[in-house]
Amino acid sequence: MKTRLRRALVTPLVDENPVTLHILGICSAVAITNSLYSALVMSAALTAVLCFSSVVISVIRRHLPHSVRIIVQVTVIASAVIVVDEMLQAFAPTTSQILSVFVGLIITNCIVLGRAEAFAAHNPPGVSLLDALGNGLGFSLILCTVATIRELFGSGGLLGREIFTSAAAGGWFEPVGLFLLPPSAFFIIGGIVWLIRSYKPQQREQAEFEIIATDSVRNR
Repeated sequence: MKTRLRRALVTPLVDENPVTLHILGICSAVAITNSLYSALVMSAALTAVLCFSSVVISVIRRHLPHSVRIIVQVTVIASAVIVVDEMLQAFAPTTSQILSVFVGLIITNCIVLGRAEAFAAHNPPGVSLLDALGNGLGFSLILCTVATIRELFGSGGLLGREIFTSAAAGGWFEPVGLFLLPPSAFFIIGGIVWLIRSYKPQQREQAEFEIIATDSVRNR
């Protein structure tokens, strides 16, 4: 039992990371990772929604008709997102404006609905909570890594603090504006996926076709 609980929490960090293995949650990784602060807030919001929805769906799983399970799951997730969004607007209005619609888009995030349907709907609340927390942390790890790289090399600082002294201020660093543009996130995520799959070949996708040499090629 302890091994199962540990796997539910630890496996999504690298081995089954929702972003690098399943390529989910890319919209958030591209849209709001130009700032580490925004990435941290989004990570916390998604993890909270994921944990809450997974536990609730796990609790009601035996009383949930199969025909309406998706509707109920989306309703639970949407309710959690509304609460998180309202809390941000009340206690951190500036952050809420920065994140704009992307908090609301957690409702459509494949990670949240995917874990609800694939795991929470078939497992007890305790292990469902750990699975949700593990996937939330796995998502947060990639999101914050991408945000750190983008903000550090795009502006020379992190969380509003200067790390590299810019050339304009007498230092050596010249900010690379490309890192603050959304396409840079694709390249960084692609690099992370390449590194992980180079270290863990079992994560590589199998080819969907096999190259067959024709007679003309064989006779050359």
